[in-house]
Amino acid sequence: MFKKSLFVGVTAGILSGVASIIFTGVYKEITFVDFSPVVNAGSLIGACMFGCVLASIGFWGLIKVTPKYGEIIFNFLFTILTFASILGPIGYKFPLDFNEEITMYFPFLAITLHFFPALIWFAVKPIFIK
Repeated sequence: MFKKSLFVGVTAGILSGVASIIFTGVYKEITFVDFSPVVNAGSLIGACMFGCVLASIGFWGLIKVTPKYGEIIFNFLFTILTFASILGPIGYKFPLDFNEEITMYFPFLAITLHFFPALIWFAVKPIFIK
């Protein structure tokens, strides 16, 4: 079960990283703002991989501890933590001499990117774990 759960995390991390890179490119084209000083492809893939693998380990742990209610508890916790994680980009204060366009558009980009790992993890999990 641990191997399946870890495989879900790695797969979801890679897919959500790719989706984040694509979305960042599309958002860059729409807003005409280059976010490369703040976010790059490596950090997007790394953050998505870290979040999804950590979620998979948490899922495995909750299933081991409470087999009957583990998945329900995990789904609630993962969703709550994903929503709580957007408080960071909302409250982040850029330096005063930073690019004004980035400071205006970055929170919307970051908030959207925070939902990709959870969304893709929930989509990939039924494929590998029945």
